Amino acid sequence: MIRFHELKVGDYVLAEFEGQRSEGEVIELNGADRMACVQTSVQDFWYTPDQLFPISLDDNQLMQLGFEKEVYGNGVKYKRGPFRIVLAHENDFSHFEMWYREDRRHITQPLYVHELQNHYRQMTKVELVRSQGIQTS
Repeated sequence: MIRFHELKVGDYVLAEFEGQRSEGEVIELNGADRMACVQTSVQDFWYTPDQLFPISLDDNQLMQLGFEKEVYGNGVKYKRGPFRIVLAHENDFSHFEMWYREDRRHITQPLYVHELQNHYRQMTKVELVRSQGIQTS
């Protein structure tokens, strides 16, 4: 489950309908009813926070978000323009550093895609979107 206050328009999440989870993008928020309209490959539909789940951040998700990967020693650097994510150990997304210009953030717990999108938006003032659109799971 994702807490409503964490959601922003443009965030990628998993929406559950009749026991099936589909990846989608939040396209509208209704604060009064605490619901999010999510566009999946099937349709746009309104969901409550208990029907929305985070997508784990991993190499595949970063590639879909347009990052370039550079491996060095045991670590990995992901680049998108001047924005950087550096993992000390490949595939260890539980402890890493990200920065954009002088704004540096040290992450010490696993991060989800919507949380990365929100960090990216705060740091760069630009939306972090996929180049190939919505994927289905």
